[in-house]
Amino acid sequence: MRNVAIVGIGHSRFGKRSDVNVAELAFESIKQAIEDAKIDKKQIQNVTLGSAGGWYEESLPAVIINEYAGFENVGTMRVEAACASGSAAVRSAYLSVASGEADITLAIGVEKMTEVDTLTSVELMGRAGSYLWEFENYGMTFPAYYALYAVSHMNKFGTTEEDLARVAVKAHHYASLNPLAHFQKEITIEKALNSQVVAWPLKLYDACPISDGSAAVVLASEDVARKMTDTPIWIRGIGLSSDSANLSKRGEYLGLEATVQSSRRAYSLARTSPGDIDVATCHDCFTIAELMAYEDLGLCEKGQGAKLVREGQTEIGGKIAVNPDGGLKAKGHPIGATGVSMMVEISKQLRHEAGKRQAPIKNGIGLVHNVGGTGHYCYVTVLSRSL
Repeated sequence: MRNVAIVGIGHSRFGKRSDVNVAELAFESIKQAIEDAKIDKKQIQNVTLGSAGGWYEESLPAVIINEYAGFENVGTMRVEAACASGSAAVRSAYLSVASGEADITLAIGVEKMTEVDTLTSVELMGRAGSYLWEFENYGMTFPAYYALYAVSHMNKFGTTEEDLARVAVKAHHYASLNPLAHFQKEITIEKALNSQVVAWPLKLYDACPISDGSAAVVLASEDVARKMTDTPIWIRGIGLSSDSANLSKRGEYLGLEATVQSSRRAYSLARTSPGDIDVATCHDCFTIAELMAYEDLGLCEKGQGAKLVREGQTEIGGKIAVNPDGGLKAKGHPIGATGVSMMVEISKQLRHEAGKRQAPIKNGIGLVHNVGGTGHYCYVTVLSRSL
């Protein structure tokens, strides 16, 4: 297996993008990534698209996007892993290079979720679990799924609604510094606590928005990457795991076992540990998800996630900067784009190109944590400045 690096990154503005169709939206980040890599698009041999689909008009988006972007005779496919579709696309493009099949590939993530009404969007997301058992019979939606975890965490560890609100405040603060984020305004703990209840204890500001957006990365083999750039960002390890579709088959609701297993595999492949990570993007579709991620990823002991937030240890300048781009919670969560967007953010951080959101980089190591569904899928990727 060959070493593989990210050599080009691109990212659209997240939010309600009624100004473009899905191909145009994808092209915004594709164009940036190719220009950042300083290559001709004809050098790209394979293109992998991550998109859960169903929200927009195209049923064969990879073909439409490739044609619009001007790719000819490239290997292509669309991959799906619910909210982790973007990371699945990066892994597919990574394996193509690592195996020797291609020297340069592109991974693109895109979703245009505002094409449908909110109720339809909620149903589409609800289908990411066990549709016939949970959604159809009991009306479970994703706020309800994560509310189960929040209540369990509160009962077991004393986590409070204020702790969840602190996660939201942090997310909106960093999103206000990110011109590509869906939300551009800061909020207070009081505003978060007084917002509308969605599924107790989760309120409006505990949930990520329905967003449109795209992100792209160009990957290259080691020998090619070193000729292309002085700042290759190496993919040191990708760990992946899954869990039961039916949540009633899980033993507890205190964390996501898929995150625990995938992170262990990623750390092993990268020959690193949680204490070496400088900056991370965690899958915070809801505020409780970020707190559980701290624990499941080994950033703290079980039950200590809220303590990290209370002490400011996951802010820039703390123990480890988590979601300095605003996270899914405030940057936005266009399902298929999210995993690739995380790769772009960590690449910026490791390249010292994050501007006002730049975290201190000591070890040159970053982490991407991307969950599909309620831990139905999970991908953890370790990136670094050096091999």
